[in-house]
Amino acid sequence: MLGAIIGDTVGSVYEFHNIKTTDFPLFGTRSNYTDDSIMTMAVADWLMTDPQHGMGTLEASFLAFAKKYPCPMGGYGSGFQRWLFHPKQIPDYEGGGYELGQRHPYNSFGNGAAMRCSANGWMFDTLEETEHVAGLSAAITHNHPEGIKGAQATAAAIFMARNGKSKEEIKAYITKRFGYDLDRTCDDIRPVYDWDSSCQGTVPEAMVAFLDSTDFESAIRWAVSLGGDSDTLACITGGIAEAFYKDIPDDITLKIWSLIPEDFKDILRKMEAQTSYRLPEILK
Repeated sequence: MLGAIIGDTVGSVYEFHNIKTTDFPLFGTRSNYTDDSIMTMAVADWLMTDPQHGMGTLEASFLAFAKKYPCPMGGYGSGFQRWLFHPKQIPDYEGGGYELGQRHPYNSFGNGAAMRCSANGWMFDTLEETEHVAGLSAAITHNHPEGIKGAQATAAAIFMARNGKSKEEIKAYITKRFGYDLDRTCDDIRPVYDWDSSCQGTVPEAMVAFLDSTDFESAIRWAVSLGGDSDTLACITGGIAEAFYKDIPDDITLKIWSLIPEDFKDILRKMEAQTSYRLPEILK
């Protein structure tokens, strides 16, 4: 949760100005959370306030957070922005008989499905339920199989990491279950990697950054160093790395805590009260 927000914020200034090295300042004057963090909080709020995990309440949560934070750094993705603010412009891809102007999924496989789902990894007691609800959190908009898969894989990795599974176990499960190629390193990916906003072109790379890392900070640095959609890459990596390492450096924790709104802090505190999620000790 906090790890995802940190990754998003660190990557925010490099999203359109990629830096292909791990040697860079983590925070600068322009560093800020983006739509990745806002929608991560929206999903977390939905999970905690609606035990039935209904699509109506998820839609309401997305809209409430988008209206409160309409212009995040980097903006919302074009498809999701239409879904949020201009639903009449969305074609009916599935022939589902939707009424004109009604919000409905738009067959996206964008990485927005994966960047917002980290709370799913902390919420449930079984991997099966984690993946099921992660799929729901994606399918309200990103109902393409790759969009659903990206969210499920991210949430599954967080679930396994928080439950003490090794990197080898996480890698083996994600490879077998979702078919992602994790037999690469960041050094293999970096020279040929370019902008890719798809789940299938983001989630595996984010997971490789986690697998290459030695601690939380190095995971974020590896992710950003790949280039591409750096805030989303690092958001996904950061969520997994926090669950695995269970330790975020105090200086990073305090910096991000100074940048996020009180709404985010309240949701994180509620997550701690209602789930196995734990905030860093320095915030207690």
